[in-house]
Amino acid sequence: MKKTLLLAEALIVLAGAGCGYPDDGTSNELPETWGVESDALTTQNCVPLTALSVLASGNDGNLPENTKDDLLGTRWSNLGKGSWIDYDLGSVNTLTGAAIAWHQGDLRASNFALSVSSDGLSYTPVYSGRSSGTTTAAETYAFTPVSARRLRITVNGNTLNDWASIAEARVCGSSSTGTGTGTGTGVVWRGDFETGNIGQWSGKQMVSADRLQVVSSPTRQGSYALKVTVKQGDNPISASGNRNELVKMTNEKEGDEYFYRWNTMFASDFPSAATWQLFTQWHQSGDSGSPPVEFYVNGETIYLRVQGSTVVWTTRLVRAQWQDFIFHVKWSSKSSVGFVELYHNGQLVLPKRYVATMYSGQTNYLKVGLYRNSTIAPTGVVYHDGWIQGRSLQDVQ
Repeated sequence: MKKTLLLAEALIVLAGAGCGYPDDGTSNELPETWGVESDALTTQNCVPLTALSVLASGNDGNLPENTKDDLLGTRWSNLGKGSWIDYDLGSVNTLTGAAIAWHQGDLRASNFALSVSSDGLSYTPVYSGRSSGTTTAAETYAFTPVSARRLRITVNGNTLNDWASIAEARVCGSSSTGTGTGTGTGVVWRGDFETGNIGQWSGKQMVSADRLQVVSSPTRQGSYALKVTVKQGDNPISASGNRNELVKMTNEKEGDEYFYRWNTMFASDFPSAATWQLFTQWHQSGDSGSPPVEFYVNGETIYLRVQGSTVVWTTRLVRAQWQDFIFHVKWSSKSSVGFVELYHNGQLVLPKRYVATMYSGQTNYLKVGLYRNSTIAPTGVVYHDGWIQGRSLQDVQ
C-alpha cells in the first residue's frame, strides 16, 4: 500500500534589522497541503504541558498560535518592549519552567521575564533573564515549582531592536515519576477538540472545510468531536488514495515511549470495501512507503499493522458505536527494543509484543482522519474524539 506525502517548500527570507520594520516581512500561514518540517521542536530538561489556548498583547500578522505548532519555521512577533504572550493550561498545574525557541535566537539575545497566574488577573514574577543569543533551538529556563494555570512571557526587546519574536514555547511541569507504566508521568499533548476547533493540531490535509468539522454531536467525551468526511476524488495533496486528515507533529524518535488514548466511531453507513481505509496512522518522516504503524479497516475488520506487513491485532468492525483505544508504544527501529500494547474498549486485547515500530534513521508523526483507496465510491464518515498523549497509563486514563 503505497502512500506519499507532499513536502512543502520552505521559504527563506532575510530579516530586516531596523527597529520599526517587520521582523522579517513574511507570512507564516501554512498551506492546505503542507508536509514534514525537519526543524520541529525538541526540549531539554522540560516535561511540556499542553496549553489549551494562547493569547498575546499584539502581533504583526505572525500569530501567537504559531508558537504551539511544533514548527520552528513559524513564529509570533510583536514590536515594542513589554510585549507579552500568555499560555492557559485550562487548570492549575505544578509549573517548573518554560522552554522557549527564539526566532533568530542565534543572532540576538532577548531580554524577558516569566510570570504565572491562577486566575488570569494577578500575576507573580518567577524568572527574569536573557536568552543565550547562540541558538534557535529551545532553551529551558527553570524556576522554583509553583502551582498556577497560566504562564506569561514578557519580552523587553533584544540586543538588536525592540521586537518580541518567539518560534515555539512550552510550559514545563513537574517531572516527578509516578506509579504508572511508562517513562515518567505527565500529559504530553491533548487533541480532544475541546477548544471548539482544530487548533490543538499542527495542520490539516483536506479539500474543503466541510470535510474536517468540529461538531457538538455525537461526542464520546466533553463538548466536541471531529467529523471526517471523504468522498471519491478527495486528494488534497495530489498523492495516492483519497483522504482528509489532521496532522500532529508528535515527532516520536528512537527510544521514546508513550501512551495514546482516543475514541473513534464509524458512521452507520460507513462503506464496506475489500480494500484499505486508514483512520489512524503514525507516518514516517520520509515521504514514501507504508507507515510503520497503522490502524485501518478492510471489509468488516479493523486491523493494527506495523512495518507495512505485520498484522498484530484484528477485531470486527462495529458501526455507530464509539470504539475506545489506549495504545502503548516503545518507538524503535529494532524489533528487540520496540513494542506495542493495546487496550480496546477497556480490555487488554494485545499484550506487549516486541516489534520494530519505526524505520531506521527516521522519526514519526501522527495522522488522524480517513485515508482510503481511491477505488471506493461511497462517501465515508468517521468521528474522532478524546485524543491524549501521555507518559504513563494513568496519564491517559
